Amino acid sequence: MSSDNIITVENLGKKYRIGHQQAGLGTAAIPYTALRDVLTDRAKNLFRRNGKKALTSDLRSPISEDFWALKDVNFEVKPGEVVGIIGRNGAGKTTLLKILSRITEPTEGRVRIRGRVASLLEVGTGFHPELTGRENIFLNGAILGMTRAEIKSKFDEIVAFAETEKFLDTPVKRYSSGMYVRLAFAVAAHLEPKILIVDEVLAVGDAEFQKKCLGKMDEVAHREGRTVLFVSHNMQTVRQLCHRTILLVEGQIALDGSSDEVAQQYLDHISAGGSMTKIAQIIKELPLDPAFRLRKVEVLQDGCETTDLISGRPTEIAIEYDVFQKLYGLHVYFLLYDVDGSLLFESLHNGDAPEIPTTVPGRYISRAIIPADFLADRAYDLQINAAIHRIRECIPQPSPITIRVNVTGIGHVNRGYPGYKTPGKLAPLIPWRTTTI
Repeated sequence: MSSDNIITVENLGKKYRIGHQQAGLGTAAIPYTALRDVLTDRAKNLFRRNGKKALTSDLRSPISEDFWALKDVNFEVKPGEVVGIIGRNGAGKTTLLKILSRITEPTEGRVRIRGRVASLLEVGTGFHPELTGRENIFLNGAILGMTRAEIKSKFDEIVAFAETEKFLDTPVKRYSSGMYVRLAFAVAAHLEPKILIVDEVLAVGDAEFQKKCLGKMDEVAHREGRTVLFVSHNMQTVRQLCHRTILLVEGQIALDGSSDEVAQQYLDHISAGGSMTKIAQIIKELPLDPAFRLRKVEVLQDGCETTDLISGRPTEIAIEYDVFQKLYGLHVYFLLYDVDGSLLFESLHNGDAPEIPTTVPGRYISRAIIPADFLADRAYDLQINAAIHRIRECIPQPSPITIRVNVTGIGHVNRGYPGYKTPGKLAPLIPWRTTTI
């Protein structure tokens, strides 16, 4: 191990003990044992012969197992490096950052860190809800080991960046999630840590502030020479900000290399690869939901199922599903991403409803039409979702129903001259009108 590393991780592992309830009679698992069940079982046992115990308590007794969130993780980070950390939900990214931030102790292995660390792992981390924004700036600075004079010298810069001047003397428990992130990021980035650790919290802020934060991280890393560890599901941002990226799969490092190479391999791995047969199998294996069941997804052009699309023709997305109980605010929808993971747009099956709709039990097919001459000559990932308004998702998140579609040609539309290829992520045919003056 080189002595000039600012971060050295050796054989790092983190184990958790997780508990389950044993399944009861039948197919469904019993989620918990209520007090009334314990009392009922005890009463029944008083009258049982031969000292036989009731089955209920035994079947509901908890079992546990070891779960390794991280296992045998080794890597080094040089001063001034900007390192992306990517992977599916549950891959161990946040656990790794919590260990590096000294929030969580590892089960095995060790971490060497040289220098002050500032972390932004989730909305409100390090803030005391009863204190004002002003007081939390000084509290965070003190936690980082800064003197009051050092904090005061950066105070105006922090406030200006966060754009929260009007709310400085308001308890942060009254802040919106966006305001929380603004102030937390401003504090973390401006109090001059040697290492800045940022989890996927910038997604809470608006697009303008996200751009501002990315610019600040770029400045912190490339102009000021500080080290940044950045977790994101947005591959375009990772490629833009990080020269090096680490891919975690089930708690272990699967790839460590240039961001372009690692991000592309990750995207290729998570894509359904355009296989509708694979999507059909995934749908069959989805966890049972008491209210909603996805049955089929189709991508159609000219009435034929295909994932090889032509831009000059409309594309139909058909989603078939069952509803088992009356639902208030059911939304079936799709999201279209480019292959870098940037969300291009989202469309709800009832997005034009004047009020939150009610859906009665039955079988439904919801169809959406993407107009001709809207998609560019490139690949996209189409993700299918369903949710009950402000309650829960009906399909596990991130949605496993992701279809890679490839768009070729401009169809029968001639855009200016033969062979012209429209640049950009989308290629809508915008109507123009030209007059002489």
